[in-house]
Amino acid sequence: MAAHRKLPQRPFSGLTARTAATLALAGAATATGFDGAAHAEPQLTPAQVKAKVDTLYREAEAATEKYNGAKEKSGTAERRLSALQDEVARRQEILNSARNALGSIAAAQYRDGAMDPAWQLALSSDPDRYLDDAALAERAGDRQAAAVSRVHRQLREIEQLRGAARIELKSLRSRQAELNRQKRTVTGKLDEARQLLARLTPRQRSEVTGAGADAGGPSARASRSAADPRQPLEEAAPGPAPTGRAAAAVAYAYGKLGSPYVWGATGPNAFDCSGLAQAAYRAAGISLPRTTYAQINAGRRVSRSELRPGDLVFFYSGISHVGIYVGNGQMIHAPNPSAPVRVAPIDQMPFAGATRVA
Repeated sequence: MAAHRKLPQRPFSGLTARTAATLALAGAATATGFDGAAHAEPQLTPAQVKAKVDTLYREAEAATEKYNGAKEKSGTAERRLSALQDEVARRQEILNSARNALGSIAAAQYRDGAMDPAWQLALSSDPDRYLDDAALAERAGDRQAAAVSRVHRQLREIEQLRGAARIELKSLRSRQAELNRQKRTVTGKLDEARQLLARLTPRQRSEVTGAGADAGGPSARASRSAADPRQPLEEAAPGPAPTGRAAAAVAYAYGKLGSPYVWGATGPNAFDCSGLAQAAYRAAGISLPRTTYAQINAGRRVSRSELRPGDLVFFYSGISHVGIYVGNGQMIHAPNPSAPVRVAPIDQMPFAGATRVA
């Protein structure tokens, strides 16, 4: 019986190899597709979108307050730098005048020549008068020495001013860099929130942002009565504002119901939360700081049970949001880019404190 021999395996031909490679790649692509489908981001529910958007708005608002603070400090540094530069220019003019005067004296002395005083006395036709002139010249020399000393002092002062200006310029650039960092943070958070909201239907967006909320509540009634600020004030407040200025601030806030939220804005047509508080009290004749974390220290702290119309109410642990209390548990505030200036209950956010500035 003939021995069975194992036939040698033929290597893949070019066509067969290409076919196998194609099948392998197709399989890998299919596997990758299934894997990608398994890890694709699931469709968010409106409630989940609302939670994410609310978080982004809070983070953007915290960054907005930092932006506002950096902008305020940047403006202060810019004004100081400008004042220093103006003072340097003024001192330079004085120095130039003093230098010109000394130059004229030096030129006159050069033209007259430097004759030894003994020879001048010997050759003088009137020795007594010469001696009087010599005493006058000596006093003039003392005055020139004093003028030279003043020039040296002015040079030192100008150099000190220039040094201070260089420090202020460095501070200004640092503030501007911080301003740009916070601006990028704010715009990034708001863009992300807009993208999330864009996934929803118009009705879902309305529900998530609260645009259709309180159709018959105090917010809507106040909006309809914005033309007459006294009406909602009487409706919402259980008692009068403690002062005329507080009442004026509340009236201003009612007059701005429906104005858009724009981060960094202080009016008159758009506001962020601290910008609205600042503008309302500016209209009442009181200057408030720009940021929430400075505004909370601008007056006398009051407890929640002591609230009166006009008090500023603050929210979140980082003191990143502020509203103007109008009575009956309600405030007027600028919520976020999805909602205009409106009346809202103070219970809708974590209460952090209150202050009375008027």
